[in-house]
Amino acid sequence: MEGRGVEPVSSPLTTHVLDTASGSPAQSLCLCLHMLEVHGQQWTELRNSYTDPDGRCPGLLPPGHMKAGTYKLFFDTEGSWRKRGQESFYPYMEVVFTITNETHEVHVPLLLSPWSYTTYRGS
Repeated sequence: MEGRGVEPVSSPLTTHVLDTASGSPAQSLCLCLHMLEVHGQQWTELRNSYTDPDGRCPGLLPPGHMKAGTYKLFFDTEGSWRKRGQESFYPYMEVVFTITNETHEVHVPLLLSPWSYTTYRGS
């Protein structure tokens, strides 16, 4: 899968995933970034990657590639919890959001546990 061993790259779109049950970053969590195509209303996968030891995903969207539109971050939480011997109520989480100005940086944090999750527009 793409994303392993990627050098840190500045990205206008970032995420940070924290495991609130353990109080630590959610490392090695598989995630996919998609964009909704206006014509046909189909999701197009832009990137498939993993969070790093700090719970971040460097280079999620390369500089100059962000466009106004609707995006989705898909997080494979079940796979991550299973690797740790933990059951999860949520097999995956999808965060759908809209970018209206491609010159602004966008941060989408995710706080998760096996039984809950929260997200918000970060800074």
